[in-house]
Amino acid sequence: MWPAMVVLCGLLAAQLAVGAKPNVIFVMVDDLGYGDLGVYGQRHIRTPELDRMAAQGMRFTDAYAGSTICAPARSVLMTGRHTGNTRVRSNAGESEHSVRDPFGVPRVPLEPGDVTVAEVLRSAGYVTGVTGKWGLGEEGTTGIPTRQGFDEWYGLLNQRMAHSHYPEFLWRNEEREKLPGNTGTRRDFENEAHYAHDLFADFTLDFIRRHAEGDAPFFLYVPFTLPHDRFQIPELEPYVKGRGWNRRAKVYASMVTRLDRDVGRMLELLGELGIDDETLVFFCSDNGAANRYEGVFDSSGELRGRKRDLYEGGHRTPMLVRWPGRVPAGVVSDAIWYFADVLPTLAELAGAEAPADIDGVNVLPTLLGEDQPELAERPLYWEFHEGQFGQAIRQGKWKAVRQNPGEATELYDLSADPGESNNIAAGHPDVVARMEELFISMRTPSEAWPTELDDAEN
Repeated sequence: MWPAMVVLCGLLAAQLAVGAKPNVIFVMVDDLGYGDLGVYGQRHIRTPELDRMAAQGMRFTDAYAGSTICAPARSVLMTGRHTGNTRVRSNAGESEHSVRDPFGVPRVPLEPGDVTVAEVLRSAGYVTGVTGKWGLGEEGTTGIPTRQGFDEWYGLLNQRMAHSHYPEFLWRNEEREKLPGNTGTRRDFENEAHYAHDLFADFTLDFIRRHAEGDAPFFLYVPFTLPHDRFQIPELEPYVKGRGWNRRAKVYASMVTRLDRDVGRMLELLGELGIDDETLVFFCSDNGAANRYEGVFDSSGELRGRKRDLYEGGHRTPMLVRWPGRVPAGVVSDAIWYFADVLPTLAELAGAEAPADIDGVNVLPTLLGEDQPELAERPLYWEFHEGQFGQAIRQGKWKAVRQNPGEATELYDLSADPGESNNIAAGHPDVVARMEELFISMRTPSEAWPTELDDAEN
């Protein structure tokens, strides 16, 4: 361990010994592209609050979501296990414990043996809350938030029901809360309608106010539903006129700016309550952009692909981290890390013990401005189960992608080719062979998502 890290760990141990555990807020938005924020190169969509957050903390260029789609990304974040090992590896799957959702789709819930970041932090004395889209357990299953470590829950369990931003009801803990005036599929303009995102933002502010002066620190997970399609918004400001955009583009931009506004409201409240320097805040997206908006927003930036792709545009995420006085301000970092690292990092911060069987590592030194060169040496793993069984690995500068078992492995040098335009597999057979061994060794078989590799793994 480097001398600076020894000092850092000693300081943290001293702080935790006297109970100085920070609050943690983890904001994760839905289908925001890598290039959709001003600080990541966006020129048209206004994101002043998030750009300010980046200036007040760290901006990461090489951070990754847990998956290229919704539910498994959330499962990786909650459990610290990548998609080769986590419980939920795709949006739909048949298992002994899966249940049919209201649309007839089989969903796999988290089970009692799955240890979430909320459970880890609650064991360390944290009050825990979540608002927004959950996606890891249907009604009555073991996967709902209040059975996975959260004290308070307000939002939508089912990811497909979250497509509507005017749902008929929301869950408050384990009770349905009817939203008069909402039809689920459209607004009833003759009655008062409730925009779900605004309700989630209000819950966020209320939770912070109620727990700001409590004896216990808090952990608040905020998986906002914006800017996911269906494209609905109460107003198009500030994008009503001009620009030559179609309505879809205007609504998308309005959604991004609205969530930017509400992150700003949240950060302002932390200052008003005097807990700014006691609160660690993360901001990211759950996967890549659903629509690249080529020539308009260029939502994936220079990256190849989008949501559902195993290329960089599918799972590299904007990642901002802010903790005044602790996380260095105005720093841009190319440290390589992903959602699986959140659980062990927050466990370290809280003085709690992380489960032994997770895939993530503690990246707290990186968040506090220290170097962790070992992050570039370890492989990061993803797999995808919609109509194919695709796999991807990043290790240092190398990125390997295999769309199906038996197909040729593609290899890219991200240091020279971040857009993954030049497949150099033929020139590096040793690297390809190593990646193909990892494709087998880094995963365990899953009842809900069997693959052609399962015999090889056994």
